[in-house]
Amino acid sequence: MAKFKRILLKLSGESLMGKQGYGIDPERLNDYARQIKEVSEMGVQIGIVIGGGNIFRGLSGSQKGFDRVKGDQMGMCATVINSLALSSALGAVGVKNKVLTAICMEPIGEFYSKWKAIEALEAGYVCIFSAGTGSPYFTTDTGSSLRGVEIEAEVMLKGTRVDGVYTADPEKDPTATKFSEITYQEVLARGLKVMDLSAVCMCQDNNLPIYVFNMDVVGNLKKVMDGEDIGTLVHP
Repeated sequence: MAKFKRILLKLSGESLMGKQGYGIDPERLNDYARQIKEVSEMGVQIGIVIGGGNIFRGLSGSQKGFDRVKGDQMGMCATVINSLALSSALGAVGVKNKVLTAICMEPIGEFYSKWKAIEALEAGYVCIFSAGTGSPYFTTDTGSSLRGVEIEAEVMLKGTRVDGVYTADPEKDPTATKFSEITYQEVLARGLKVMDLSAVCMCQDNNLPIYVFNMDVVGNLKKVMDGEDIGTLVHP
């Protein structure tokens, strides 16, 4: 039996680059699709939000002269591109799925609503939620928190390039130590970069736990579903 029945999986756009440094690495994309299929076959209902940082990030665009709202809208489109790529990869391995967008983009994806999403999840579809919240000034982290709360997920699984939450960035500080669990309040008090402030506060306000783990290691998603302690739990 899987540890959770319904999850919101947040995937990093940057991780999709693989070793390329930009864009979408087909090998990484297919690894993700196979891991998601493995968990879907356990009967888990899966909602997914994927970032767009491998293509365009609105905030960095605004620092280079783009209008912030236009930059964020470009970032939303980047998440749609990634969502379509993941949808295609899932379809290729036999996983039925839907792309739902926070802005009207038919026929590229269906316009998101909570009830449409839950109906699809209960019918066995993997649902990929794209275009963030549909509004500028909000990251895909906040979009993940929002969708996780809306679809009544039991947990948000944040798949990253590191295996949990550390006292400092382990890629920069070799003395950083990993937490097996930590509270929302401690994350905020320490200023840890688990997710952005709005996302953490939304999870805290709605009692949505966050589990941070390394999605780039093939098989890790199933290990989380099997209850193995491979990451960090952020909880009340």
